[in-house]
Amino acid sequence: MADGKTLSNEDRVVHLVDDDADLRHALTQSLELEGLTVVAHNDAAEIPDLPLRELYGVIVCDIRMPGQDGLEILKRVLAIDPTMPVILITGHGDVQMAVEAMRAGAYDFIEKPFPANRLFSVVERAIEKRRLVLENRVLRNALEGADDLSSRLVGRNPAIQHLRAQISALADTDADVLITGETGTGKEVVARALHDFGPRSRGNFVAINCAAVPAEIFESELFGHEAGAFTGAQKLRIGKLEHANGGTVFLDEIESMPLDLQAKLLRAIEGRAIERLGSNKQVPLDVRFVAATKSDLSADPAKFRSDLYYRLNVITLAIPALRERKDDIPLLFFQMAREARARYRREIPEVTPALEAGLMAHDWPGNVRELRNVADRFVLGMWQGFEVRGQSVSGGSGNLGERVDAFERSVIIAELSRNGGSLKPTYEALGISRKGLYDKIRRLDISTDAASDV
Repeated sequence: MADGKTLSNEDRVVHLVDDDADLRHALTQSLELEGLTVVAHNDAAEIPDLPLRELYGVIVCDIRMPGQDGLEILKRVLAIDPTMPVILITGHGDVQMAVEAMRAGAYDFIEKPFPANRLFSVVERAIEKRRLVLENRVLRNALEGADDLSSRLVGRNPAIQHLRAQISALADTDADVLITGETGTGKEVVARALHDFGPRSRGNFVAINCAAVPAEIFESELFGHEAGAFTGAQKLRIGKLEHANGGTVFLDEIESMPLDLQAKLLRAIEGRAIERLGSNKQVPLDVRFVAATKSDLSADPAKFRSDLYYRLNVITLAIPALRERKDDIPLLFFQMAREARARYRREIPEVTPALEAGLMAHDWPGNVRELRNVADRFVLGMWQGFEVRGQSVSGGSGNLGERVDAFERSVIIAELSRNGGSLKPTYEALGISRKGLYDKIRRLDISTDAASDV
């Protein structure tokens, strides 16, 4: 769970502690028949040494035992992880003690004698609670670990790794940056990373969508105005550029900026100063400019000034389209599905190899934004047959053999990504031998840089 992998039923484990060998054996058998993995202990000595904070399971412990009793183990376990479910087994005379243990944080207690299905019922509820705790913990850590660039720009593809390295190298500089990429690739995510990972994170990050600001108020929005500068300007207004002083200005869709304002923006960038409308006073700017575009700004100087283009283009960061890093699609989809589960409080439906192959086959014109929408609809149960599924088998080009190879390659890449690059669970999930998987990896030219045979 530490790596964010989705928990499965096979991961569940019950640590059963009882000094009565016959009862321990009987309970182990009954729980295993229900599909649970059981680790039996004749005393509690090993329990505090378990990786309790990562453990997907529960502890079932008898109260009355020689050495450390159940209450002492309860206290030691909860001192390490207060959310770990501990179920206590009590004799008739220990009920009051068990009630006190519940007040101290025990999940539940079961009084002897009890039917096996009673224990299983309690264990099932405790495991479900544990699953929610662990998955919420992972999501919370991901949010709190926002200083980890890889949690914002997810992927193992060399292009996205190179982009993360570029951001890390530029974040602590004041160099102006031009970000290029198709719609939905995450240009604002990159801009915010440049801001958040550098010294300007203490200042404001001011995002301006140049396509969304009406032309008649654009100048006032950027530069501000003095009271009385024009009809309706009743009081002083600080513009976006001045508001970003000490921080970063992000000019999204800058190709949409009116041509007459491009000259004024150029002066502001070069002089690091502005004049509010209605004023002759220069206001100094300590601002980093980050611009983003989905177009080639140099293609038509009549629409975008070449001098502004070259001034902004100190450093260019190119974000790859999702179709250019398809090996990252399953990893991204699983993460977005987990995030959707947390937002909507819905369980994630089964992600089948066929669905993953369909994800790999789609061209994703909307890029990461489109993938996020798909993940949201999938978790919400609004998925109507997955419209791109047909493309994974019948779409594409080439003869039958080439299409079959493409489908097989996408399924294997998806399963490798699901298993974090590990080969053993991959060939087991696909129902083929180790040699069979190796042969297909070589024949289909699948990268195994991130894989390990574990």
